[in-house]
Amino acid sequence: MDAAVLTEATATAYVAAAGYRVGPVGRVGVELEYVVRDPAYPLDRPAAARLHAALAHLGDPLPGGGRISVEPGGQVELSSAVGTGLPDCVDAVTGDLALVRAALAADGLRLETTGLDTERQPQLVTDQPRYLALATYHDRTGTAGRTVMCNTASVQVCVDAGDDSEGWLGYRRRWRLANAIGPVLLAAFANSPYVDGSGRRWVSYRQALRFGTDASRTRAPRAAADPRTAWARYALDARVAVIARPDPLPWLVPVGGLTMRDWLAGHGPRPVTLDDLERHLATLVPPVRPRGYLEFRMIDQQPGDGWLVPAAVTTALMDDRAAAHAAAEATAQLGYLRPQRAWLTSAREGLGNPALRAAALICFTAAAGALPRLGAPARIRAAVDDFLDRYVTQGRCPADEVAADGAQVHLPRSVSTRG
Repeated sequence: MDAAVLTEATATAYVAAAGYRVGPVGRVGVELEYVVRDPAYPLDRPAAARLHAALAHLGDPLPGGGRISVEPGGQVELSSAVGTGLPDCVDAVTGDLALVRAALAADGLRLETTGLDTERQPQLVTDQPRYLALATYHDRTGTAGRTVMCNTASVQVCVDAGDDSEGWLGYRRRWRLANAIGPVLLAAFANSPYVDGSGRRWVSYRQALRFGTDASRTRAPRAAADPRTAWARYALDARVAVIARPDPLPWLVPVGGLTMRDWLAGHGPRPVTLDDLERHLATLVPPVRPRGYLEFRMIDQQPGDGWLVPAAVTTALMDDRAAAHAAAEATAQLGYLRPQRAWLTSAREGLGNPALRAAALICFTAAAGALPRLGAPARIRAAVDDFLDRYVTQGRCPADEVAADGAQVHLPRSVSTRG
């Protein structure tokens, strides 16, 4: 463990600088998370050892540069290498994903393309101390956190933070744009339908559950002129979920709402180190997370190979100046929604909300128009066009094609808001 002790000033400076690595725009990466099931035993969770054994022969990294990890509930995540552009990223991930699917199929397992597993109770398949402690932290406030850890799957799209200009490729505008289009992406790609215990239907229950855990670590940061300052403030004001201790001691789960700022001020069990701060940053999960690059975390896993559509649309809206301008104007019409209300409305109504539907139509049309300028091949352009015709123009999202019977998971009260 790094023994250097941090002060609040040094921690603030570190978080602000590390959140946004300023530079040229154009690289793309994705993280694809999948629920895994054995059709012969559909209510059982494949053990972590079985998953690792099935995938071990593929190598690390995979031929396309991707890396595989097993998540707390037995989900498999494929993290791509950083592509030099959208076409390279899609080609590499397509090849790596085919290998993963084939390896799991050979062991009788399949990847499911849904954002929420509603059939199995949340259960950890890991014995990693960090995950065990994080589950304990979540369990104090209900079932939402453990359900997110074990029963959900997403598509995460990662793009460059931006350069130091004041234009559409500058990190300041890109941060504001990312948070503006986030609710539209959430609504359009919602694929975790559920009817909660109060009878309310959600199209992205995965994201609703996320918001229903610790608000200090899941809600979007407040808008500010300087995104670095805003992110540093958010990170230090967020509650600390877990604190590492040397083996074989169990990790600590703080009580009393200890924030990172509190800990830096001397109210924790020991001084804060850089490792502690990095661990804390990794537990923060706002819809858009700055990790040197911008990580879009609000997108549910998509049916089939539909992951490439959010990858393409997000990249186009962020990296093409004309598309960025159109998206900014379209989402400005959502200004009547307070930020948190916009996120919750998106998770609940999807494109059934007229304002979100109108904004999505402009955004997706602009993205489709930008893809040729970004060098996207016909396969990617066709997938986006098909999604636009099948869903967006109809005011629908993938969740609308799935029956939601609301079987087991109950929505925490903190999500059942007026938003």
